[in-house]
Amino acid sequence: MSAGEWFELISPAVFLLSALLSTWVLASARKRFSIYVAFGWAVGTLLLPLIVLPVYVAAIVLWRPQERSRRLRLLLPLAYGVIVVGAVSLYFYRDRQSVDGHLARAVQAKLVDDYATAIREYRRALSLEENAHTRKLLAVELALAGQLSEAASELRLAEQGGEPVACPERDARCKVAVEKINRLNR
Repeated sequence: MSAGEWFELISPAVFLLSALLSTWVLASARKRFSIYVAFGWAVGTLLLPLIVLPVYVAAIVLWRPQERSRRLRLLLPLAYGVIVVGAVSLYFYRDRQSVDGHLARAVQAKLVDDYATAIREYRRALSLEENAHTRKLLAVELALAGQLSEAASELRLAEQGGEPVACPERDARCKVAVEKINRLNR
C-alpha cells in the first residue's frame, strides 16, 4: 500500500479522533475555565491535537483551578461535537466527490497500473466537468487497457475540445497509447 493510499485511508479517522478529543477538551475545560478559554483549548485541540492536548493535560494536572458547577454542562460540548463532526464529514464527502478528488485517485491508480480504476475515476471526473485534457488522459488509459475503439473516440473528442494529440517527450505511456490508437485508425 502506497503512502498516498495509506494517508487517504486514515485521514478521515484522524480528523474524527481529533474532533472527538476536541469535544472532550471543551467538556472538561468548561468546568475549569471561562467559556472563551475553554473554546480556545477545544479549537486548539481540533487543529493541533498532538501539541495542544498534552499541554492541556499538563495544565489541568499542574494547575487545578476551582471547578465550576454549571447547569446543562454537557449540552454545549455535545452541540460543538455534532457541529465539528458534521463539518469534517461534509468536508471529506465534498472532497471525495470533487473533480480534483477523482483526478487524484485516477493518478494514484495509474501509478500502480490499475487501468480499470483510472478509467472509472476519469469518467467520473468528466461527468462532473467536461475537459479536453481529461478526455485525452482517459483515451490514454483506455488504449493501455486494450479498449482501442473507445480510446480512439475519446481522443477525437479531446481533439475537438482543443487538446493536442502530441504527447510530451517524457510521457512514454502517452506515446505508446497514441501509437496503438494510430495503428487502429490505419
